[in-house]
Amino acid sequence: MQKTINLTAWDEKHLVGCARILTDGYFFGTIPEIFVLPHYQGKGIGKQLMELVWEISPTSLYFGAQPGKEEFFEKLGYKKSIQSFQKRKERRKL
Repeated sequence: MQKTINLTAWDEKHLVGCARILTDGYFFGTIPEIFVLPHYQGKGIGKQLMELVWEISPTSLYFGAQPGKEEFFEKLGYKKSIQSFQKRKERRKL
């Protein structure tokens, strides 16, 4: 938890976006999640969060992107590299 960095975007009292960096502080950093509420997308909030992520991160960044979202990251200067692995669980109803 000491190497987790959370960045948030607010519209007055309402949280509208968030980006999280996990890093060892020396060699590796990843962005496990970035989100902007649908109503706020297309207004530059995600771009600003990603610019702050890059500025604040003490390391290079490696992360995956949801299918169809790759162009967003490519426009910000991120390059596609190795693919990730996944193993899916069936969703359970709570």
